[in-house]
Amino acid sequence: MRTAGLRGDHDRAPPAAGPLTVLTERIDPRLLAAAGSLCIALSSVFIKVSGASGSTSSFWRCLFSIPVLAVLAHWEWRRTRVRPKILFPLLGGLGLGLDFVLWGESIPRVGAGIATVLLGVQVVIVPLLALLFLAERPGRRFLLTAPALLVGIVLSGGFLGKSAVGSDPLSGALFALAAGAGYSCYLLFIRLSSGPATQIRSLLLATLSAGAVAVVLGVPTHRLDFTPGWPAFGWLVALALVGQVVGWLLIAAGLPRMSSATGSVLMLLQPIGAVVYGIVLLGEEPTALQLAGCAVVVAAVCFAGRAPRVSSPGTPARPTPGSPPPVPVPRRDGTR
Repeated sequence: MRTAGLRGDHDRAPPAAGPLTVLTERIDPRLLAAAGSLCIALSSVFIKVSGASGSTSSFWRCLFSIPVLAVLAHWEWRRTRVRPKILFPLLGGLGLGLDFVLWGESIPRVGAGIATVLLGVQVVIVPLLALLFLAERPGRRFLLTAPALLVGIVLSGGFLGKSAVGSDPLSGALFALAAGAGYSCYLLFIRLSSGPATQIRSLLLATLSAGAVAVVLGVPTHRLDFTPGWPAFGWLVALALVGQVVGWLLIAAGLPRMSSATGSVLMLLQPIGAVVYGIVLLGEEPTALQLAGCAVVVAAVCFAGRAPRVSSPGTPARPTPGSPPPVPVPRRDGTR
């Protein structure tokens, strides 16, 4: 006869809500997601005005965000008592670090707004990775989205015509596309590792790994500056706190409480906001052809975000981005 104090696994109480839920449960999730998207959209602005290289901005944004994430991760552990997976977030952080470094290099070359829009290539890459490694067949809308997205990338990246933004638009566009590929790998590993009770700890592990990538790539190439100067430090602190920690926390808190279609539309504020910030705050002047390409990319991402997922049995739901950030709802956007 079993006593009241002995329970099987199926009788255990679910883990307590994480700190994100506790802090934001009374706030409209649409407001949270919109505010988070606009915070993340500022990341490219902070990087460009800091004048830092991709390795430098990546290293310092990770370093400055780690203490904040560590405090929140400890709070998450005390509340949930759920152990996170270790290997997958660390592996995902390698892709995230590659994304940070290459995206940082693309911004002065192709412009802050265009560089962010080009990250939409992940809408194509993530389903392909899921097909190769998780045996997930993409839906019909993916086949319609991919060609349109590629056309938008060619136009917005300045591959046709003459770009009026950035010092080297073509190489910058290639860097941004490669950054999108790195971020897609991050999303794949985060999908396999993160749950509602371990979100912050998974992000902390990935951030540690991403910072290591910045060192490995930046030191041999002399692109990592450990003393960028006080003005640059201020912008990099803003990048870490506003563009990474605050932006991710707001999005991670809001998206699980709304439909995937609503979340995908609100995430479009990231590339749109980045283009607007680039024009208003940085004086960037994309050509009409580039703006048309941006519109095509945004429309393709929106269309893909509304598409139904096709998951194989036994696999968890895919938290497609961005940002930064691992949340248990399907998203196809460029979370920075």
